[in-house]
Amino acid sequence: MNEYQQEQLDALKMVRHGLMQLGEARRKKLIETVGDYMQFRRLVDDFLNRYFNEICTRTCYQSRTSACCARDSIITFFADTVIDALHATPAQLDRLETKLCRVNAGHRCVYLGSEGCVWTVRPVVCAMFLCDRAMDTVFRRAPEAKGLWASLRRQEKKFKWPDRPVLFDDLEKVFLDMGCQSTLMHLNLSPGLLRVKKNAGLM
Repeated sequence: MNEYQQEQLDALKMVRHGLMQLGEARRKKLIETVGDYMQFRRLVDDFLNRYFNEICTRTCYQSRTSACCARDSIITFFADTVIDALHATPAQLDRLETKLCRVNAGHRCVYLGSEGCVWTVRPVVCAMFLCDRAMDTVFRRAPEAKGLWASLRRQEKKFKWPDRPVLFDDLEKVFLDMGCQSTLMHLNLSPGLLRVKKNAGLM
């Protein structure tokens, strides 16, 4: 297990333990809290399935040339782990832990299984990744898709860019208030994002 895998595993175990401590009522409340975000993710999936599924499956996943999944590590937020844990079954989370504990052979994302990503709710960085080649191809033949994609990118910022109160920050604080701390808590540990919060008057 490399340093990245250990960092990811530590966050996952912390989230699983923390959610158990919170209890079922608080857990259900958190699921309600992330409802708008999950609706946004459904919009993203619908958009990608409509415009990009064919080209991305053929040119990246099947040919194994993805500019994203070909990396052995991806950027994740602590909130990504919380949201996934809220929607995954214990067996699905066990599968994530198993993947992280194995030696990652080759230059492939540690989370990539034989049938694709093993996350139940993929990290937002992955969900919102489109390469320039795919965008050029799709936007040329379906110009309306460019505006729809720009709208989705704006919506994404409302959940994770802390120039206002945002969901990703709120989820980190739930666990910080429990005495937990993870290197994946970028909204409360990253100097750049802390500066954004300070400039917005949130600190």
